[in-house]
Amino acid sequence: MATRLVCWPGCCGHKKNEEETVIVEDSYPRFLLWVDAVGGFLVCTGEQIALGQAVPGTTVDIPVFGDLSRRHAKIWREDGQYVIEPTQQVCLNGKKISKRALLTDGMEILLGSNVELTFRKSHALSATARLDFKSSHRTQPSADAVLLMAESCVLGPRMKNHIVCQDWTQDVVLYRHADDLFCRASEPIEIDDRVHDRRGKLGWNSHVSGSEFALSLERV
Repeated sequence: MATRLVCWPGCCGHKKNEEETVIVEDSYPRFLLWVDAVGGFLVCTGEQIALGQAVPGTTVDIPVFGDLSRRHAKIWREDGQYVIEPTQQVCLNGKKISKRALLTDGMEILLGSNVELTFRKSHALSATARLDFKSSHRTQPSADAVLLMAESCVLGPRMKNHIVCQDWTQDVVLYRHADDLFCRASEPIEIDDRVHDRRGKLGWNSHVSGSEFALSLERV
């Protein structure tokens, strides 16, 4: 998540009539994951995720076209669990919260008066979670859902997978190792026109295909 450091006028030797100095650090990588015949997903890889209104120049990880503040809430991943911290009005399962609260699988999140999300964390072997929109709101860039990616993201036919691909017969896994992203499957896969024996390293704009699937990454 991007961090905003502000040096106010009058501090650090600045004159009072000088404007504030703002430094925005690099954010954790985000990318769009396009899965053929399934949909598009906004993938956030940071442990701290900010949600807010989609406005020009925003630094939030999940910008939403809706009646929200610019930084409406944060979601933190801690020891494989997720907590949400409200900055503005947030309700969980219909109850307004004023401090950090634990998120569990199936919990309903209401941001402001009408942005509705469902939190999903159904895969027992992965700390990755998913946010599905119940309301008609969408992210910028537009995506069908948001993935909060921990160590791995599992795609395949089983309902517990992070992305359910009903027409597939096998699972495909995206996983992180150090600062790199990899893909593995149970068959040879082609990554950016090069064939790999069941696994290979991805770039942030890679295209991956197998005998029954195709997916693409797009850095945002």
